[in-house]
Amino acid sequence: MESTRQQKIARLIQKELSDIFQRQTQATRGVLVSVSVCRVSPDMSVCRGYLSIFPSERAQEICDNINANVAQIRYELGQRTRHQLRIIPELKFFVDDSLDYAENIDKLLSEN
Repeated sequence: MESTRQQKIARLIQKELSDIFQRQTQATRGVLVSVSVCRVSPDMSVCRGYLSIFPSERAQEICDNINANVAQIRYELGQRTRHQLRIIPELKFFVDDSLDYAENIDKLLSEN
């Protein structure tokens, strides 16, 4: 169960990361990255971000690229939230494949 503080910080980080990724992917045509969920640890030291990436064929490649550049993303997040957060959590990103999973379930149900 997440505390109210964890939820507020997660929402703030999700909003800022979404804006960061939107600005970074404008240069790349045909790629869309959105932050579907952020989860902050109870001690506020780690934030797990789940990314919904289109096209899904390149999702793992793009997620690996983002994880390789996590220091730069954390720095930019720190610049944006320096008045709201004292310590910027360590960032870890994962592919959110829940939409692909739901699509597969729908496809399987419609076959019967």
